Amino acid sequence: MAVQTVATTNESADSTGSVDLGPASGLSCRECGERFDLGPIFACEVCFGPLEVAYDVPSGDPEALRKRIESGPENIWRYAPLLPVPADVADKPNLNPGWTKLVKADNLARELGVEAGKLFVKDDSGNPTHSFKDRVVAQALEAARAFGFTTLSCSSTGNLAGAVGAAAARAGFRSCVFIPHDLEQGKVVMAAVYGGELVGIEGNYDDVNRFCSELIGDPAGEGWGFVNVNLRPYYAEGSKTLAYEICEQLGWRLPDQIVIPIASGSQLTKIDKGLQELIKLGLVEDKPYKIFGAQAEGCSPVSVAFKAGHDVVRPQKPDTIAKSLAIGNPADGPYVLDICRRTGGAVEDVTDGQIVDAIKLLARTEGIFTETAGGTTLGVAKKLIEAGVIDPSLTTVVVNTGDGLKTLDAVAPTTGMTAVIRPNLDSFREAGLA
Repeated sequence: MAVQTVATTNESADSTGSVDLGPASGLSCRECGERFDLGPIFACEVCFGPLEVAYDVPSGDPEALRKRIESGPENIWRYAPLLPVPADVADKPNLNPGWTKLVKADNLARELGVEAGKLFVKDDSGNPTHSFKDRVVAQALEAARAFGFTTLSCSSTGNLAGAVGAAAARAGFRSCVFIPHDLEQGKVVMAAVYGGELVGIEGNYDDVNRFCSELIGDPAGEGWGFVNVNLRPYYAEGSKTLAYEICEQLGWRLPDQIVIPIASGSQLTKIDKGLQELIKLGLVEDKPYKIFGAQAEGCSPVSVAFKAGHDVVRPQKPDTIAKSLAIGNPADGPYVLDICRRTGGAVEDVTDGQIVDAIKLLARTEGIFTETAGGTTLGVAKKLIEAGVIDPSLTTVVVNTGDGLKTLDAVAPTTGMTAVIRPNLDSFREAGLA
């Protein structure tokens, strides 16, 4: 898997590995296993494969570790012993994301024909900037501190731009983020309000990402930490906390089935990594689980590859209302295929119309207003339940990654006032509302 390498901006930290990132002991290539010191690099110098954080994981009594976690703060830092962050991370200025609700969705279950008490929605819209991106940015921010960066940046389909802007403002960093020029207005405003620089790029997300890779290698990018490029190994670890929380909130149990949206694919791969780590640490009982990936039909390269039985994901040009998932060349696509096949899951896609229907269904049944990514995930879950692929008798978690206020345009054309009446009872009755 070819990945562009980048030069580090902090040679001393990279060469000595002396930075303080808690239990993180180095970086390991996902393809060939080559090890590297901690540093702002994301690609293997031997095979160009992607790098992941390697750890000196806690050893000893699982029950003691479980109690330590449970006594921690109600945010992602309760899992600091399992993350690439210093021990005093909770004392530093950050947004403290995480510990969002796991909603037992019995009303939705009835609609979908799922057994009562078996369907849950992990509602990550409760994070500080109303998406799961606060988790991954919090991890990247700590790496940026350790490596001495002064500017926090990213390429983004919207939610990440807002999360970076907010985290940088709170931590006292400069921020400069890059987005496709035609994003939803709500996401543009939310990213810009934090006072950093917001730059629109003429093109789609893949064009934006290529530009950011070029900027890293240019003197103009010196001192910049791109959370999803040169800080990507640390950034990606934030998604593991979704797995940790889901299992802890289920009473330290693995879900039987979990449905996850696919943009770059990193969230799905890291949730699987988190589940595997909990098993290895003895924090949950080892048992089979299935992972399902969700894409919009208008940007479904991983779904197409899965259905065709391919191992290679062919890029697509995105054309969907689910713009936060509109990554036509997903970096972790091949790994998503491996995980879904290994666990006995699947990758599926839904139309824009089905996405809108799912947004309304979740709002109507559970009072959760999800953005288009969550509509995609629920739409796929519904489709797979109806097809008999997802077992309605097993514990199933659907991941909602963001708030519907970010994507109002998706539902505005078909959602509005029931009636307009005069301020009297006769008009009320005439409208059939009595």
